[in-house]
Amino acid sequence: MIASSASPRRVGVIRDYVALTKPRIISLLLVTALGGMYLAAGGSPDVRTVLLVLAAGTLASGGAHALNHYLERDLDSKMRRTSRRPVAGGRVSPRDALIFGLALNAIAFAMLVTLVNPISAVLTMAATAVYVFVYTIGLKRRTPQNIVIGGAAGAFPPMIGWAAITGSVDLPALYLFAIVFFWTPPHFWALALLIKDDYEKAQIPMLPVVTGVGETKRQIFLYSILLLVLTLLFYFTGAVGWVYLASAAVLGGWFVYKAAALRGKEGMDGVKGTYLYSLLYLALLYGAIMADSIVGI
Repeated sequence: MIASSASPRRVGVIRDYVALTKPRIISLLLVTALGGMYLAAGGSPDVRTVLLVLAAGTLASGGAHALNHYLERDLDSKMRRTSRRPVAGGRVSPRDALIFGLALNAIAFAMLVTLVNPISAVLTMAATAVYVFVYTIGLKRRTPQNIVIGGAAGAFPPMIGWAAITGSVDLPALYLFAIVFFWTPPHFWALALLIKDDYEKAQIPMLPVVTGVGETKRQIFLYSILLLVLTLLFYFTGAVGWVYLASAAVLGGWFVYKAAALRGKEGMDGVKGTYLYSLLYLALLYGAIMADSIVGI
């Protein structure tokens, strides 16, 4: 009986520690890192490097998210969507979440610096630093522009993937960074619209709380246009070919269409669809980068 009762508890503990890493977010970050590696390799990259980068990226991202749980436990406890998170819900202590987050990042750094190359390790730690110090500590509670600047943390993975293959940061890597950087605001503001009441309750100055629903929709639309232009300009660097260009035009054009349609609707109508499409958009765009790298036209 003791063993049988202890087993569910262990499963619960494991589940909570996995939840600290926010695995659903990590999966999209890994897709962008993979896109960076394919582009840098001009086709299928070395399998060993891919596995090491994806493993280290998972650890570092998971560690950064665990640190976010530790730092935002007071905010999480005020919001319905996050009140049952492991730290906010009291199932994992703040101290344990802090140690867990730091340990995962230390392991990720050691893996990359010894088994891949130093620049990929430094860039990975820079991503964690931006997420923890710039976004979580510095901006989130202070300005509605928090995600515009702090969102840079999520733009590092494709640049890390490129650096892992080439050992450098070149113009294509900067474009890969910029694409995710300018994708983040319209994506996150769509989510912020969906959970506006939670942010307002926790007194977090997200754009919909500060400027209202209409202005947030306008900003989503403007950023979708900027994103389309940026992705099309990437073709003219010579780093990507026609497969990418056609995909970027179709995917980006549909993003602009959905953002324009959203702006013309009342209230929250169409917001969830825009949010879900933003996730699909980034995954498909980086899938197109991989396909383009393999096809080479």
